[in-house]
Amino acid sequence: MSVYSRDSIRYTNLKARMSKTKFSKAVYRLLFRDVYNQGKVKEVKEIETNPFTPYEGMVIRTIYIRQLDIMGESVYDTTRKGNRLQRFLSKRLHTNTREGIIRKSFLLFSEGDDIQAQTLKDNERLLRENRTILDARIIVVPRTDVTWMADVVVLVQDSWSLNFAGGFSSFNKFNLAVENINVRGTTHSQRTGIRWNSNDTIQKFQFRTIYTVPYIGKTFITGQANFIYERDLKEQSIRLYRRFLTNETKYAGAFELGHIKVQQYRRRLDDIDVVIQYPTEYKFYDAWIGRSFKFPFPNSPLAKNSRIVTAIRHNKYSFDERPQVAPDLNKIYWNRSATLVSLGYSNRNYKRDVLIYGFGRTEDVPIGHLFALTLGQENTQFGARGYAGVQYATGQYLAHNLGYMYALANVGTYSKNGKAQQGVLSGQLNYISNLIPFRYSFFRQFLTFRYTHGIRRDPLDYLNISGEQGIRGINNDQLIGTKRLTVGTETVFFSDKSLLGFRIAYFVFADLGLVNGVSSLWDGPLYQGYGLGLRFRNENLAVNTFQIRVGFYPNIPGNSAPWRFGASGNVPLRLRDFDISAPSIVPLQ
Repeated sequence: MSVYSRDSIRYTNLKARMSKTKFSKAVYRLLFRDVYNQGKVKEVKEIETNPFTPYEGMVIRTIYIRQLDIMGESVYDTTRKGNRLQRFLSKRLHTNTREGIIRKSFLLFSEGDDIQAQTLKDNERLLRENRTILDARIIVVPRTDVTWMADVVVLVQDSWSLNFAGGFSSFNKFNLAVENINVRGTTHSQRTGIRWNSNDTIQKFQFRTIYTVPYIGKTFITGQANFIYERDLKEQSIRLYRRFLTNETKYAGAFELGHIKVQQYRRRLDDIDVVIQYPTEYKFYDAWIGRSFKFPFPNSPLAKNSRIVTAIRHNKYSFDERPQVAPDLNKIYWNRSATLVSLGYSNRNYKRDVLIYGFGRTEDVPIGHLFALTLGQENTQFGARGYAGVQYATGQYLAHNLGYMYALANVGTYSKNGKAQQGVLSGQLNYISNLIPFRYSFFRQFLTFRYTHGIRRDPLDYLNISGEQGIRGINNDQLIGTKRLTVGTETVFFSDKSLLGFRIAYFVFADLGLVNGVSSLWDGPLYQGYGLGLRFRNENLAVNTFQIRVGFYPNIPGNSAPWRFGASGNVPLRLRDFDISAPSIVPLQ
């Protein structure tokens, strides 16, 4: 019998024993929630859409914050205790997020408020979105003495806060990076990295530091400052932004200001064999603000979880150094300013799931729809031009437990004198199967289609289908063009084994892609990549997923051999949401 089966039996017996009196039943409800029951080994039970609905309208008497150790304990089982080493690492080498910070900056409700089921559900999701927090649960415990009041328990389990990365070949060439994602328990994060290469004739010493404050006070505004001094990138920038965090968020916006100097290495579509170096330097600012409104027809079936969103954006880019420009050349390097406005419809909700991109943590899967219309004008050094764009997205769990489907369509273009410029037509389709039981664990099937068509792009303005944009496992700057079609499939098996606390997932993949240079998309070769590998991740740590991969690439130009081996750290992916943000230009990517 596996450990999961024993846990399931133990929880069932415990619930039966603790359901005999009101007090013991309240204690059980404080510690456990059947809604999060992981079930038997060969199935993952559907998680209730909103477990807080039965408590709607009750008054919150007291809010308790309980912080679990980062190792050994679990929000699934609060009676679980770590071993001596896990307790030592959790207590001595990690500082938990300060309780005052959680109360002040992370909660959407206060003592004395009426319980709103959707607010509590949204708040759980927002807690889990922060990378300093591994997992979170909100539990409602009704009072036995006052039937219309309840206490709220917030369970929070931090991620490991201190991470290191680096490489050393000699004292003449090395690099080191240190990241603290929860500085002194404040949830602030700082990443600092250095590189040294005494043989580099351009710049021997490189340095970068990035400081982020996730939420400033009770505003839910995030602030970030970047200082980068590297060989090919020098950047000084600040950014303040606030998203439409929930359906109830009325205002969102951002302000960004910066100076960037970057050394670009590009090919021209009309001469793909030549690599050209372009020193580029520019200053910019970018600001937007948006307002959401309740759906105007409350009795409509579309009204639930729906909002109408309006927004306005203004930005300006001024180049000090760049490639040659002209009225019909290198438009991405024009000095320009733009004003955009958008009107959109957003319907969004979330369903909890597990083992999609995570290795056991709770994942909030967005379901809903989005439609946005963007209009505006750009003033450039070569005159003004208009812009229009439309975006539509939808994501739903399919009927009959067939899985999850996400679709996105974008079309947008500048126009001048009645002619399109720098236009984009793109579409994307993602399919994720339900968890499929296999022995004591599960596997999932992933499938992705992408199509992008660039309209009247410049020779330096193109797509690349290598890497995560198409053929994974390679980084090739010859796979470029203004049109692309890619198909990718991946089968992931989530093992029930672990290695030193790291869960293991096995995967096999196949990627196919078409991209054009200056000829037709269909005249070029079908580029291919096939492979398999392992992923390791400890969800208690904030470090990236470690991946080992072997790939076979039979016809990639410039490859010295068709077989390639790679090891890398991958940032955990998240499903795309349906919140409308800044009015934007459809990107060529």
